[in-house]
Amino acid sequence: MLVALAVALVPAFIVAPGPWAASMSGGGFGDQRVLVDGLSTSFVDYWSSGDRNFPPGLERVVDYWLQFHVVKAVIAATLLTVLTTLGVLLWKAFLRAGGIRAGGRAALASAGVVVTALALFSLTAVMANIQGATAPFSSLLSMLPMHAPHGELADTLDQVRRRLADYPNSGDRTPPAVEVMVSDFSRYHAVIAVAATMVAAVLLGMSVVSWRRFASTAASDRRTRRVFRLFGLLSALLASAVIVVAVANLTTAADPAPALLAFFHGGW
Repeated sequence: MLVALAVALVPAFIVAPGPWAASMSGGGFGDQRVLVDGLSTSFVDYWSSGDRNFPPGLERVVDYWLQFHVVKAVIAATLLTVLTTLGVLLWKAFLRAGGIRAGGRAALASAGVVVTALALFSLTAVMANIQGATAPFSSLLSMLPMHAPHGELADTLDQVRRRLADYPNSGDRTPPAVEVMVSDFSRYHAVIAVAATMVAAVLLGMSVVSWRRFASTAASDRRTRRVFRLFGLLSALLASAVIVVAVANLTTAADPAPALLAFFHGGW
């Protein structure tokens, strides 16, 4: 049942968000090209409006993108729950597989490794989509054609770069759109910093528990000791990587303008 549910959730993660977001936001975008065109046009309108509030066109795009990430986050979280449960069952079966032939034990171990890897991928998807749902405007900015803009969009991007280069020490009043983008970009990175910190704490806890179980297991039970040693090492290594991500995003959240300027120069 868990395998069937996981298999059903993977295509749902890809297919379902677009139609759902379209129905919840009062309109859809047939494909990515339509979304990029709508974003480009509405971003130019927003910049030229001189207002903090999004114009209707941009509001519609942002709302669509918010709903899109909410659905993906929910599906990814459900998939993570299913895969975690399945992984626990597989590893427990592997530890109890004393009377099973070597081929059966190898199959259980291989399935456990695959499911664990998929669970880590699902965890990454959950974090990324929570980030996108919390700061959908900054998430959308990554879809602007920075490398090949034309017409009014090219002029607008040049103005944004000039304003960001002077931020916050510009001689005249900072455009409201710049303040909104800088604030939203800070929140965009703060969210992932907080999420990464929480994940790192969980991984470190798992590592400690795994090493304790390893130490308390009899030396004659080599299979159990190998499994807990593997999880202890893997959890510690993953925690270290996630801590680096948390620190990097926390640094950007504290001073977002330089990173945002680098993004508008195509350095995302």
